[in-house]
Amino acid sequence: MHFQLTSEYRPTGDQPEAIKALIEGLRQKIPYQTLLGVTGSGKTFTIANVIAQLNKPTLVLSHNKTLAAQLYSEFKGFFPNNAVEYFVSYYDYYQPEAYIPTTDTYIEKDLSINDEIEKLRLAATSSLLSGRNDVIVVSSVSCLYGIGNPEDFNKTTVDISEGQLLERDHFLRLLVNSLYSRDETAEFSRGNFRVKGDTVDVFLAYHDYIVRVIFWGDEIESIETVDPLTGVTTERLNSYRIFPANLFVTTKERIFRAIDEIQIDLGKQVEFFQSIGKPLEAKRLYERVTYDVEMIKEIGYCSGIENYSRYFDGRLPGTRPFCLLDFFPEDYLTVIDESHVTIPQIRAMYGGDHSRKLNLVEYGFRLPAAIDNRPLTFEEFEAHTPEIIFVSATPADYELEKSEGIVVAQLIRPTGVLDPPIDVRPSLNQA
Repeated sequence: MHFQLTSEYRPTGDQPEAIKALIEGLRQKIPYQTLLGVTGSGKTFTIANVIAQLNKPTLVLSHNKTLAAQLYSEFKGFFPNNAVEYFVSYYDYYQPEAYIPTTDTYIEKDLSINDEIEKLRLAATSSLLSGRNDVIVVSSVSCLYGIGNPEDFNKTTVDISEGQLLERDHFLRLLVNSLYSRDETAEFSRGNFRVKGDTVDVFLAYHDYIVRVIFWGDEIESIETVDPLTGVTTERLNSYRIFPANLFVTTKERIFRAIDEIQIDLGKQVEFFQSIGKPLEAKRLYERVTYDVEMIKEIGYCSGIENYSRYFDGRLPGTRPFCLLDFFPEDYLTVIDESHVTIPQIRAMYGGDHSRKLNLVEYGFRLPAAIDNRPLTFEEFEAHTPEIIFVSATPADYELEKSEGIVVAQLIRPTGVLDPPIDVRPSLNQA
């Protein structure tokens, strides 16, 4: 699909020239450009026009949830017929795990997850992996933190079509592998499925509707979308792709391999602590990791499982984690809003996370692999974003240097309203 820009306005003021200049730069494969626009000059509308003409998946990066939500709302209004998604941290409250050596204080991880934001995050990754071009993801810097391997996520999708030969029980096993749970209670919720004879209802984790699959023997007779509140069929489908119910999906083979690798690394780290005269740390680490491994074997999960993500992803020590950027195709556009604030935030993320994890590893609370569960470094972010437009009223030196003087100015507002005159007076003798 192509982007379909919907607006009652047309580019005016400096907007037409800005749109033309940015498009020309992108078509000439210029990797960095800066849109310098005063407040109220319609920078978002300019970017919307660029996206519509360029017609490629776009990541819009903001420095906080509130601004990201505002941008999401604006782009949703400009592109009502396209996939505009929202990807921010799904924590309403988050206290990271930490250890303070000076006071011998261990702080356990505590969190509260917002189910609605989790749904929106899944919708973003599902849209990106659907193969469509008309996808805009408005995100905070949460997009640079580790999530599951996109290959595993893609492998565990379930493709179905009308007339397909497929045993009902095999279909149920595929849903379980995609982390959907069977729920026959009255409170049927997202991420679950229920079975009534030859009818299987799947409440998608990333949408507000149910996919009903009706079997006739070992054949799919029909596929429908159903309103979960009324039970009324809303659409009849020829085929459908069901994406996993969780971003952190993996295969059984990889789980068994990960457990073996965890136990090998545990033995090495315990031996290391004992060799340097730290029996307390050795004992603490052995007990904690052994308990985690038993939990993973029994229920497939443990508290703080993200600290073992390197093993489950099949990554080498020191390699960066998979993040939202890996779900984008090779050719995509990145727009960094309020870049003079967002860029320093991206730079700072890795350092704070690394120092906190280092204490946990040094004092036997976590294996060294926990350090590899981290946000991207700034250099990794740069290497993974082929085309960037910096958007700011006050671009910093970094943006200007990267753009090599290619600064698109947008100073005249579409309304024609000028900045108010400013009278600067001395503060001396003022009340």
